[in-house]
Amino acid sequence: MTLHQDRKIWGWGLSTYCVPPPLLDVARAFLSARLGRELPPPRPVPTLDALTMPPPVRAIPSELADLATTDRFARALHTYGKSFRDVVRALDGDFSCAPDWVAFPKSEADLVRILALADREHVAVIPFGGGSSVVGGITADAETRASYSAVLSLDLGHLNQLLEVDRASRCVRVQAGTYGPALEQQLRPHGYTLRHYPQSFEFSTVGGWIATRAGGHFATLYTHIDDLLQSLRMVTPQGIVETRRLPGNGAGPEPNRLLLGSEGALGVISEAWLRVQDLPRFRASCTVRFPSFAAGAAACQRLSQSGLYPANARLIERDEALFMGAGDGETHILVLGFESALESQKDKLHSALSLCTALGGQPGRPKVRDEDHADPAASDEAAEQWKQSFVRAPYLRDELCRLGLCCETFETCTTWANFPRLDAAVRAAAQAVLDAECGGGVLTCRFTHLYPDGPAPYYTVIGLPQPGQQLAVWDAVKAAVSQALIDCGATITHHHAVGKDHRRFYERQVGPLALQMVLGAKRAVDPLGIMNPGTLVPALCSPKEKT
Repeated sequence: MTLHQDRKIWGWGLSTYCVPPPLLDVARAFLSARLGRELPPPRPVPTLDALTMPPPVRAIPSELADLATTDRFARALHTYGKSFRDVVRALDGDFSCAPDWVAFPKSEADLVRILALADREHVAVIPFGGGSSVVGGITADAETRASYSAVLSLDLGHLNQLLEVDRASRCVRVQAGTYGPALEQQLRPHGYTLRHYPQSFEFSTVGGWIATRAGGHFATLYTHIDDLLQSLRMVTPQGIVETRRLPGNGAGPEPNRLLLGSEGALGVISEAWLRVQDLPRFRASCTVRFPSFAAGAAACQRLSQSGLYPANARLIERDEALFMGAGDGETHILVLGFESALESQKDKLHSALSLCTALGGQPGRPKVRDEDHADPAASDEAAEQWKQSFVRAPYLRDELCRLGLCCETFETCTTWANFPRLDAAVRAAAQAVLDAECGGGVLTCRFTHLYPDGPAPYYTVIGLPQPGQQLAVWDAVKAAVSQALIDCGATITHHHAVGKDHRRFYERQVGPLALQMVLGAKRAVDPLGIMNPGTLVPALCSPKEKT
């Protein structure tokens, strides 16, 4: 019954993958030099038998015997997401918050059956897609364990099929447990792609993308799953919600907008209609170097307002570019790319490069591919190196955690007018904690997405705390930075979701009345509060209500 036997229980991805030793050696040398001291040896990874994991609080009810398990590996795998806090706690062997049961429904009817029992017996239900949450969205906290008769992790992995193709509307109906690679594999024979590639693409699902309002790799135009969702079905404790398939809708508040980003707190998504695109045949790319991050940011602002809509426009600060093997450590780089299913992108790239050059950028050698005809001599090594580093970065982050480092990211979005003020406040807040707790550290920024009215900055923090202080230092950095984000009028998250980690700052961001509106929706579909308690909004159940 158990899925994902090849996955790590303590960190990102496949248990069979190892970070290449030369890459790890370079990372150690770079960080040792920047932090001014040698890094400690890596701590061992936990074994399944050695984990601290309480037994299930009760046996699986007979009605779910064919769908659920108490298997130790399944419970361990479904305990944590993939945030820095998750990885450190897992390395400590602390699986005290493991779910009691893990269920593997094979149909929407199974979902209905599971939620009916959970509602009747007051069982907390935590929907689980790919398990790649970095905000505590799939972990049961102590309050949840105290408040419910059991905790059930609901794994959608068997709901993984492309169900229907509407060629006239260029839309497809997909089950929510479909992983990114499986979706693209099923779309390819039809000549389609969803064109949605979050960094977690390999280990995340359609339902997870919708539930967390995931952002894809593409920097402009269709940046979020929001833009690609046509309609969905959600199973709730009070019944099934289905939104209507429409290209546009002016009838009242938009139902999809209420369900997008609901993070399992309202129900579990079972399937969705998605807007797909023809497979691209034309591509053009180039890396542009800038003498300052401010100059690169000015070019990004112009690009975002130019109507050129680059598929990739990722501005990377020089230290991060160097660390990822894509830069020289002296200049900041903009990884720029275009693609289309219909026409050559050579002219668009030329226009974008002219814009960058006018603002102090120095383009490298463009790479143009028109259908199957490409210049074999044309290459953009920096862009290719960044792409490879982007995919393996979570694996490297885990290895840095094993070395005792505090290594994590945070992201936001703000207006172009507000970015300089926000950037200064964020850097000051993070650096103050790094200086006080680690004697300094590394802090870098990149732009992941560009909008005509502002960028989405993404920061990386690396420091070396005293032994045993990894979590305390990260919590201090996160609190200081989160406060700065809210005080400066930015968002607490652009694409990582709210989960439990961001909830108190999300409440400040939306305000008390808007929060009550969301809670009102939860009370309507989940009056007993069994759905992902404490995630996104405060839990409806208190310990004294436990049955």
